[in-house]
Amino acid sequence: MKSVKPGRGPSMMNAAGSIFAILFGIIWTAIAMSSGASFFFSLFGICFIGLAVVQAVYNFKNATGKNRYSAFDIVDEDEENDPLNERFGGEREIREAVMRERAQIAEAAKTANAAQNVEMQENIKAADGFCPYCGTEAESDFEFCKKCGKRLPKD
Repeated sequence: MKSVKPGRGPSMMNAAGSIFAILFGIIWTAIAMSSGASFFFSLFGICFIGLAVVQAVYNFKNATGKNRYSAFDIVDEDEENDPLNERFGGEREIREAVMRERAQIAEAAKTANAAQNVEMQENIKAADGFCPYCGTEAESDFEFCKKCGKRLPKD
């Protein structure tokens, strides 16, 4: 599994922005409460402050912590299943059937490619002392191409 992580600098900038959002939320809520506006405006300020606090904690930890959170995880389906897909997606049996079918298709493709490569190598012959794979000049007593390293076919 590979991870793409945000840098410490951008995380610290986001944390600083979150602090300003907290201050803005406090000012917003104070003005909304003192001006006699409806409770909805005060509730908006309180929710705004709550989200800003969560974001500030997350970004400060990401900027200063030893192990940062991943922005993206690059994984194969074999390494880690998507927990949300397991919970809300299709049935597990369907996924397993699809995985088995993909494996069978990949195996069939490997077998077909191997047979095709053998057939191609049998049909290829060195033409006038040149490598049939890369075109480099080859002596008649060479077993391997000096450029690409592939075995030269026998005449």
